Amino acid sequence: MHLLNARQVTPDDDGQAVDLGQSPGDILFLSAADTELACLAQAQASRPAEAPSLRLANLLRLGHPLSVDRYVEAMVGHARLVILRLLGGRSYWSYGVEQIAGACRERGIKLACLPGDDRPDPELAAWSTAPAEACQRLWRYCGHGGLANAEQLLAYAASLLGRPEPWREPAPLLRAGLYWPGQAQAELRQLQAAWQPGRPAVGLVFYRALVQAADLAPIDALIAALADAGLNALPLYVASLKEPAAAELVRELFAEIRPPVVLNATGFALSSPGAHRPTPLEVADSVVLQVVLAGGSEDGWRAGTRGLAARDLAMNVVLPEVDGRVLARAVSFKASRRYDARSEIEVIGHRPVADRVRFVADLAAAWARLRATPAAERRIALLLANYPNRDGRIANGVGLDTPASAVMVLQALKAASYGLSALPADGQALVENLLQGVTNAPENRAAKAPRVSLDLDDYLSFFNSLDPAVRDQVVARWGPPENDPQLIHKSFGLALWPLGNVVVGIQPARGYGIDPAASYHAPDLPPPHHYLAFYAWLRQAFGVHAIVHLGKHGNLEWLPGKALALSAACLPEAALGPLPHLY
Repeated sequence: MHLLNARQVTPDDDGQAVDLGQSPGDILFLSAADTELACLAQAQASRPAEAPSLRLANLLRLGHPLSVDRYVEAMVGHARLVILRLLGGRSYWSYGVEQIAGACRERGIKLACLPGDDRPDPELAAWSTAPAEACQRLWRYCGHGGLANAEQLLAYAASLLGRPEPWREPAPLLRAGLYWPGQAQAELRQLQAAWQPGRPAVGLVFYRALVQAADLAPIDALIAALADAGLNALPLYVASLKEPAAAELVRELFAEIRPPVVLNATGFALSSPGAHRPTPLEVADSVVLQVVLAGGSEDGWRAGTRGLAARDLAMNVVLPEVDGRVLARAVSFKASRRYDARSEIEVIGHRPVADRVRFVADLAAAWARLRATPAAERRIALLLANYPNRDGRIANGVGLDTPASAVMVLQALKAASYGLSALPADGQALVENLLQGVTNAPENRAAKAPRVSLDLDDYLSFFNSLDPAVRDQVVARWGPPENDPQLIHKSFGLALWPLGNVVVGIQPARGYGIDPAASYHAPDLPPPHHYLAFYAWLRQAFGVHAIVHLGKHGNLEWLPGKALALSAACLPEAALGPLPHLY
């Protein structure tokens, strides 16, 4: 069978034998957790050159029996200490355990077989050849995690090989606690000392495993981006939000600080479908934005249209929706940070994507702005679907009287002290008033005076700020803005009816000169310039705080782009931007 020479493979390569291409080392550490391996590589980098050599390997790269045989022959037989950390017990990697244990027994090599979680595994421990006390201590270093424990693990391992080197006992890491860059166990007063006065604090909840692995680049990036967006970050790590102690810490801190927004980077759900109950994240009535630290690659995300792989979709979208969390964006992806020559391994970890981090921070700032603005000053857009694009189909819906619903919403806003200058009497009056202005129907459009318009120069300022890929798509399909038939006298007339600080509008058509029914749902049709001008006015001229698409689904979600975890090149994001949005 052919033996490939490679440094990095994936679990899908199990059908082929792989040679990791490493040279022998004094200490071998094998684990299926890239984060754990990356932390150990970082710890080894700070050790003196004369320290015992360390080789790190991911078990997922040794799935084929011939890969195991080659590794045992080339590496295990020359090592002095082998540390094997397995989540799932011996059965997870039975052939590897048997071959490595056999070689270690035959050649008198110390072997520590450690569980990959915090539960003892007597069956796995029976394969060890190192003293039970040593195995227990090594397991505790791994279980507590973090860079300091990784450094002490290597120092202790060196002592097991006869090198006189001081080491400290494993130091527990709290199951939940506050974090600040450079401080794995911070205190609230330390965070508050770093905050800017007068700014709202935004909760940032993430898994303790990131602290254990020293894999905090996306968290540090979010903290910095929140500061740039005018917010203070309140970062907390938890082993699990289902642990009572962790949940209570979150409740206590959020009850004291009362963040208007929470960015949540933990997966799964705390409630059951149909039985939602308030979670620790909602103690301050905060909006909870789900932030994704994706397990896939950035290249795969950029090239695909699905947005997230099935595992990320389940953990970070489907299940969190049970708790009522609102999906924000994926802010990081797994990537090779570097090749670590000292440990002879590709160091894999979360690599943040700068513009996605900024978008999430801007989205959090927009929600915080909405929360902080008095109701009388909030600017809201209520948008009605129009499918197909005929005047007789404005605000149509199946089983729903959308115009009447819109009037009820307006009445509720008025009762809540929102700044409405007028109210239509009923749904019929609402539609009749909309028909007095321009609509999507081309007939008599030129004869109607628009209530709201956007000058070409203002539109170009907005359009030129969009991602180049967006601009290229729109121009390739529709030409320059000057070609748009809805541009009259260098101004776009918009189907919007201002009612003080609330504006009611007809969502614009996806195109012109083509079948409106077919174009409404076309996933590959970029919107024309007047479509983007509509949202540009809401965002920049009107200064809208939140947009509500009411009734039958609109056409925004059908614009070209990913299904979720959008990029800057996705047309829904280009139109809507980082705004609170309710459908």
